[in-house]
Amino acid sequence: MLYTTENKGGEKMKTILIHEPGKVEIVETEKPAAKEGEALLRVLYGGICGSDLGTYRGTFAYADYPRIPGHEFSAQIVEIGENDRGLKPGMIVTCNPYFNCTHCYSCERGLVNCCESNETLGAQRDGAFSEYITMPVERIYDGRGLSPKQLALIEPFCISYHGVSRADVKPGDKVLVVGAGTIGVLAAIAAKAKGGEVYIADVAPAKLQYAYETFGLAGMILNDDPDTFMDKVNAVTGEHHGFDVAIEAVGLPSTFQNCIDAATFGARVVLIGVGKQNLDFNFTMIQKKELNIFGSRNALKKDFLELIDLVKTGEVDLEKIVMNPDAAEPEKRSEYELDEAAAAFEEFSRFGGSKLKVVIHFADPQ
Repeated sequence: MLYTTENKGGEKMKTILIHEPGKVEIVETEKPAAKEGEALLRVLYGGICGSDLGTYRGTFAYADYPRIPGHEFSAQIVEIGENDRGLKPGMIVTCNPYFNCTHCYSCERGLVNCCESNETLGAQRDGAFSEYITMPVERIYDGRGLSPKQLALIEPFCISYHGVSRADVKPGDKVLVVGAGTIGVLAAIAAKAKGGEVYIADVAPAKLQYAYETFGLAGMILNDDPDTFMDKVNAVTGEHHGFDVAIEAVGLPSTFQNCIDAATFGARVVLIGVGKQNLDFNFTMIQKKELNIFGSRNALKKDFLELIDLVKTGEVDLEKIVMNPDAAEPEKRSEYELDEAAAAFEEFSRFGGSKLKVVIHFADPQ
């Protein structure tokens, strides 16, 4: 079903729309025109984030409807004015999707990633999953020769990298990442790049094994039984020792509790996952262990620029986050075309235990 916008005179394009939980359609919308200070972009690849999947499932804390999803993407510049950033038509780019208000106390202190009125594409405002979008020029970053698929994966890498930076991971730190979804695996990769001895935990054996083997992690913990979780932690770190850094990348009360339990005395605990549930726990453990607990929200411009440079070195094969792009079976497939968007969301929701990052191919560069 195609929905046509009220303005009948303009050029039309295809857009992915989540009408309500469980209902994704390709709709027809007006092709945007760039205003002063903006560029017109042709979207090439988009990644379905956990927040997009949460919007589809009706579980995302910041979701409302109808909503155009998408904030992980690469694009080609179609139209852009004179600028001091070296950006020109034809360049392949990625973008910072976190819109800050510029005037709240957080913004005044330079903490634009946690603006009090933050609006992220695909969450608090409509996202990038259209054939064409416009973006402010200052939010557009030169891809420096990375492929469109790699550039669509930079934003989730930034989310993980920012959290790992909050944890101040140092060479030799024993690091536990709870969650082997995209953000968790990318956090593990980032922590390893900073010299950490990284272990990853999850309930899904397929993703856990893939992350461990593909990215050369120190070990893995199958978190399938809360009664034996700490036994497995102690087997890795020694009785009553624990991890120097514990990173929560799921957004559930139980997984945050896992991090509190697994952290050693004086450890750093970082919460990246977003959830809607409350946790009732013995908070005195924070005092007893003298834990340093950090929230991590969004990312900064420097995270994008540093990771584009890191991926360009070849040290990280970022495209391996997309596990089985060409698989025929829906439970394994990880890459879809624009017209298959409904299937992409439905199959990711059903078979999430066997998939990491699911991407949608919008177009090839011209």
